[in-house]
Amino acid sequence: MFKSKLFLSTLFGAAMAMMATQASAETLRLLTWGGYAPEKVVEMFKAETGISVEVTNSNNEEMISKLRATGGAGFDLAQPSQDRISGAQAEYDIYKPINLSKIDASLMIASMLEGTKANTMYNGKVYGVPHVWGTSALTVNTTKAPDIKDYIDLCNPKYAGKVSYRMKRPTLIAFAFSMGMDPFAAYNDKAAYQKILDKVEAKLISCKSNVKAYWSGGDALINLIRSGEIIAAMAWDGSGWKVNAEMPAVKTIAPTSGALGWIDTFALPKKTKAEDAAYKWINFVMRPKIAAMITEAAGNFTAARNGDAAVEESKRMRFQETFPAAAIDNIKWYPPVPAGLEDMEGKVMDRVKAAK
Repeated sequence: MFKSKLFLSTLFGAAMAMMATQASAETLRLLTWGGYAPEKVVEMFKAETGISVEVTNSNNEEMISKLRATGGAGFDLAQPSQDRISGAQAEYDIYKPINLSKIDASLMIASMLEGTKANTMYNGKVYGVPHVWGTSALTVNTTKAPDIKDYIDLCNPKYAGKVSYRMKRPTLIAFAFSMGMDPFAAYNDKAAYQKILDKVEAKLISCKSNVKAYWSGGDALINLIRSGEIIAAMAWDGSGWKVNAEMPAVKTIAPTSGALGWIDTFALPKKTKAEDAAYKWINFVMRPKIAAMITEAAGNFTAARNGDAAVEESKRMRFQETFPAAAIDNIKWYPPVPAGLEDMEGKVMDRVKAAK
């Protein structure tokens, strides 16, 4: 009889423990980009917190579409680019403000955090904090073009037929900064922005004889560099780092006027059901060793302070050579694009391409 009661008591206790475990079990539904939530990192997070992570890979357009369709439901944490938040929030009301007191700011590069806060602000509230980032910078064969330090140097006549850049809006913006103007400051003044575009248009037309080709894909650009057909380009930072592994003279250089930077953020969907888990994930992945694992998986660095320290040595050395602290602080982060500007830019690019 005693054994029966003991057995039933033990069985009841086990059942209650199982129910408690089930009740406390939590899942973070993460809407993100490929490589930003590696399986090993997810496993480590669950081992530490008990929280599972359900990963859905997406892109900016799909993130907005999914959250718009549900009014901000279905996910607990999303990772849109910083220039795609305030406009979507104004139009669709799909996010909720970030509680900055729950973010461990000491884990983040200060200039990136401040820039992202400014660029994701809507109605005086911050809607995003930084995670993964990259830039458009310069890829240069430093043996053959040692004096190219800024975008405008690509137009030096002695490099005729030896340079390349995309005929896309980042090129217009980069040249504007390199010419001593601030296009972002003119975003909300179309007349002022058009004056900047007019000057850039004239420069790019005069620079056409220097351009071997307007590249459109990273692989095509890398092949042009490898073959020696071009010796300098405005390019994604990763292109130069990739070629540097086999051609040490080819380096990624942060332009003196500042590289152009994009940041994929952390943002809270309006109807998140696991907000505390979201903040735990943010602070977890910004730890330097975890950030290094994400860099290895995604191919881009993160906004984690000292996040490059545990990255594979050759990658870390290339990154540090391109981006010492001053160069990081000088990055020009893309703000949200006001309506109508891309149409203005498109007309400029059409005229540049058509010019003889």
